[in-house]
Amino acid sequence: MKNNEQKPEFLFDKINYKILLIGIGVIALGFILMAGGGSDDPNVFNEDIFNFRRIRLAPTTVLIGFGITIYAILKNPKK
Repeated sequence: MKNNEQKPEFLFDKINYKILLIGIGVIALGFILMAGGGSDDPNVFNEDIFNFRRIRLAPTTVLIGFGITIYAILKNPKK
């Protein structure tokens, strides 16, 4: 009796998963950069919510992270 065990074939290669994890990390970093800036007192307005980090840097970081994850999904490791 022959033992024809086939190795399970994953959808992506190892490099795809590495790039995907990097992209998820960049997205998480973007959301961490967006956090904060609130006020403890609802009657007091805090200008920190409109600073460069929360308005420009964090959303750009999240979009770059989405781009990296899309690249990881679309990258064909066979070529």
